[in-house]
Amino acid sequence: MLLPTPADLRAALSRYADAVIEDERRSTPETIRQREDTAYTLCVMTGVSDVREALSTADALLSRGAVATEVDHSGAVPV
Repeated sequence: MLLPTPADLRAALSRYADAVIEDERRSTPETIRQREDTAYTLCVMTGVSDVREALSTADALLSRGAVATEVDHSGAVPV
């Protein structure tokens, strides 16, 4: 599976959060569709089929990416 870049993952998470907020503020067929579309995108990006699992996986990927970035900047060789 190809992993999304941290920037792409953050952008998808932001779009999903915006869609959820808008749908809960004023639900319409359009806001429901946008919420479903952004949830689907997160699922595809993380390789899972449930949006709750996608959110958890995205958090884990971002956490792991942050650690790798710190290691890369320190000059240490990953094992």
